[in-house]
Amino acid sequence: MIRATLTRPWLIADLPRPMRVLSWAPHRPGYTTARAVAWREVKNADLPRDFDVESWFAREMQAWPDAVGMLTSRDIGTYHLAEATVDGITATCLATVGLSNAESVGTRRPYHTADWGTINLCTAVDAALTETAQLEALSIAVQARTAAVMEAGLTLPTGTATGTGTDCAALACDPGDMRYAGMHTAIGEAVGAATRRAISAAAADWQVWRKAEEQRRARK
Repeated sequence: MIRATLTRPWLIADLPRPMRVLSWAPHRPGYTTARAVAWREVKNADLPRDFDVESWFAREMQAWPDAVGMLTSRDIGTYHLAEATVDGITATCLATVGLSNAESVGTRRPYHTADWGTINLCTAVDAALTETAQLEALSIAVQARTAAVMEAGLTLPTGTATGTGTDCAALACDPGDMRYAGMHTAIGEAVGAATRRAISAAAADWQVWRKAEEQRRARK
């Protein structure tokens, strides 16, 4: 359902048609109609602490007027795309994962400018949902993200990592009258499976990168 297009510094999750998207993305959050979800890659130094990120990003997103917009410092070339079909319902997830600013839910580590990283995901499902069911489907995608991050086994001083301080998730579907999208439904299973697979693969890539980066720094 999602076609990934990489045109640095942009990664675009092209949706099959205008769909209702629910997210807490920095650009066009909440419920909105969009043809795409856009990742904008940035470096840590591009976003100093007092920088007006929202105004800058709104100008950047003029290139993608029909898209929801996310930001990431992760290399967007490391994206993963996964799909799952259950009882005729198909879900696709596009995800990038960086865990440099990972947190264990219910705790908080000290802020450090060198530790930006994030998990960004867009999951699309070919089911026509009510707004309430879409909210439930988004909660399943977030649960799948958390499960995949915990499986990665990143241990912090505060506990096992469950996500990062800047994660962003989007759930795209057609508007309709299907009222339920929980884990007892085909919709919930498909959304959860696609999202979990994409996050697991992307998290594994980040761990390989992190090990190589630590070795590189040790040789300096």
